[in-house]
Amino acid sequence: MLTSIYAIDILGIVNSTHSSPHYILGMHMVEVKVDQKTKKIPSARIFLPDAKQVFVIDKKDQTKWEMELIHSEGLFEALVWDRNEKFSYYYEITGLAGQTWTMEDPYEDWVEEMTPFDQYLFNRSQHYQIYEKMGAHIRTINGKKGVFFSVWAPNAQRVSVIGNFNSWDGRKDPLEKLNDSGVWVLFKPGIGEGEVYKFEIKTKGGHLFKKADPYANYSELRPRTASIVHQLPDYQWKDEPWIKKRSDSDFINQPISIYEVHLGSWKKSGPGEDDFLTYTDLADQLVEYVKDMGFTHIELMPIAEHPFDGSWGYQVTGYYSPTSRFGKPEELQYFIDRCHQENIGVILDWVPGHFPKDAHSLIEFDGSALYEHSDPRLGEHMDWGTKVFNYGRYEVKNFLIANAMYWLDKFHFDGLRVDAVASMLYLDYSRKEGEWVTNQFGGRENLEAIEFMQHLNSILHHYYPGILMIAEESTSYPGVSKPTYIGGLGFGFKWNMGWMNDTLNYMSKDPVYRKYHHGELTFSFLYAWSENFILPISHDEVVHGKGSLISKMPGDYWQKFANLRAFYTYMWTHPGKQLLFMGQEFGQFDEWNHSKSLDWHLLDFEFHKGLQKMIKDLNHIYVKENALWQKDTLPNGFEGINCDDADNSVISFIRKGKDNKDFLIIAVNFTPVPRSNYLLGVPLEGFYQEIFNSDSSIYGGSNFGNMGGVETWEEESYGKPYSIKVNIPPLGGVILKLGRKKTKY
Repeated sequence: MLTSIYAIDILGIVNSTHSSPHYILGMHMVEVKVDQKTKKIPSARIFLPDAKQVFVIDKKDQTKWEMELIHSEGLFEALVWDRNEKFSYYYEITGLAGQTWTMEDPYEDWVEEMTPFDQYLFNRSQHYQIYEKMGAHIRTINGKKGVFFSVWAPNAQRVSVIGNFNSWDGRKDPLEKLNDSGVWVLFKPGIGEGEVYKFEIKTKGGHLFKKADPYANYSELRPRTASIVHQLPDYQWKDEPWIKKRSDSDFINQPISIYEVHLGSWKKSGPGEDDFLTYTDLADQLVEYVKDMGFTHIELMPIAEHPFDGSWGYQVTGYYSPTSRFGKPEELQYFIDRCHQENIGVILDWVPGHFPKDAHSLIEFDGSALYEHSDPRLGEHMDWGTKVFNYGRYEVKNFLIANAMYWLDKFHFDGLRVDAVASMLYLDYSRKEGEWVTNQFGGRENLEAIEFMQHLNSILHHYYPGILMIAEESTSYPGVSKPTYIGGLGFGFKWNMGWMNDTLNYMSKDPVYRKYHHGELTFSFLYAWSENFILPISHDEVVHGKGSLISKMPGDYWQKFANLRAFYTYMWTHPGKQLLFMGQEFGQFDEWNHSKSLDWHLLDFEFHKGLQKMIKDLNHIYVKENALWQKDTLPNGFEGINCDDADNSVISFIRKGKDNKDFLIIAVNFTPVPRSNYLLGVPLEGFYQEIFNSDSSIYGGSNFGNMGGVETWEEESYGKPYSIKVNIPPLGGVILKLGRKKTKY
């Protein structure tokens, strides 16, 4: 046997421990001695454990040379004595079972797709479009079409790509490790769109892990866990006017009314648990519904690939992969494009706070704690049984920041609602004494996570002006929605969890006791402008035994709906944007169940249909009336009239726009006792038209109101120069506006 390979390299290939297979496999010029003279000739080498005979064939003239088996495990080599330079070739292979096939050599070409500069930026967490290089990308190299694979696994001994194309044998297609970057690459010709694959990781301890691609664009539907080669098409977007308007907008002082949706259960295509509407179906049905209801935005609960339906998408295994439950990625692009064409924004619920322990996912990806912390006091999320990202590792930060960029870039999302921010901010979050580690200054703040969020927000706002970055943050951490240049986290908005808890607690009380809890209703006015707030009634409030929103309301059937109508009136007129979870707009009685459709049949009943009609009208009034959003984040956009009438459980206030004459009068009565001729002070004289009454009969109410409006008289009340007397309905609210003609009620 004559070979040009060193024994150590042979053993590295056959034992699957070699980190530079391009150095050994493929075609190389080697020096041989002929008649005491040194000569350079091509040497072709391939490792095929299931081959019995292999020929290397010149593509140009079809000359073929039989390759010699130089190691019994399947390493073949051919020294091409009659050639003095490399040539283009392929292999003809006869398998152990006698079958024959041909194959391009993945080691023929060195593909510098992942350049040294790419590696440099990635290792510094500054390669914001690393998804263009990492993962699986269809390429044509030297006339050969194939897939370029790239993955980060710095502590692996060997990384291979496996799939049907190589019988899932990790010995066959090992990747090349690039210097000290920790990145492994391989161009595999002859495969393409739709190919199912994973990465096989051989750890330094010799263990084999089969991992899904962290950067995959598409994945198998659960319970299968492999990645799928999928080239995102060059989608022809039709939303340029929307994107321009978004970029030019004041994203804080604009009307934002959000409809939160779980795509798997908003509506089903059939009775089965897996009878999902597709992204294309939703582009028709959901978009039409949201447009008709007057919501300005849809917020999608997480749609990145996840194996367990019961996690609702919050335990992500495919961060770059839109779930295949609802179709292909380009169908998601179509859905968002349709939303934008109908002037509806789309927000994605994004989960950078933790990831699950599924074996095919990120956990111990290369045999080490790569994406997570090795110390469980830092890396284990006690409540959810998941792992916490290591925000101090540059490549992990790059993975997450680029992932956020990916959804905005490739899918045109209008912003991200960042999940579980509080769990990221604090090292002692949900941990007992002795279960956590302080930061370098002895404090409880996670300084690395804070820097990550500031980095994230500054980059995204720079590249995508006008997007909404929203923090689900439940503590009093200062400056969540303040700019990073003054030390804030840089989010545009923060969920007002305090308002949600206080107000729902108040609404759950029997009205006879509400006067003793009036402070829960008004406490939010003490801090309403400390952050840019969104008022969330989300999925979290209607699961895990909490019951639906209508079921929280006290009283008989009529009172439950009246209470909910009063609550929504207060919510839509309170400073802050609003978010409402699907089904609550028509008073679904059952607690939300992710595995079945909403109870749309309830719309056959008057009270449910009336409640839905009221939300629709509130949304249209909200968008039309500048006073409800134009100075939403400024204290001078709000003025109390009588917020302290605890005995009557009535609250009244003014919402103001930029124009001094642009304001609304709001009064809400949280008892079942009608309040006749209730005195209010107003700033200007004239006729105040009743533009909204939650007790209207079209909503299922009793029609107790103001016959179209009321006139002022000149007498100071509550510090205002003019007075009006209004009828405030039982368990209801009214909105009044100056300057319109009196109309019949």
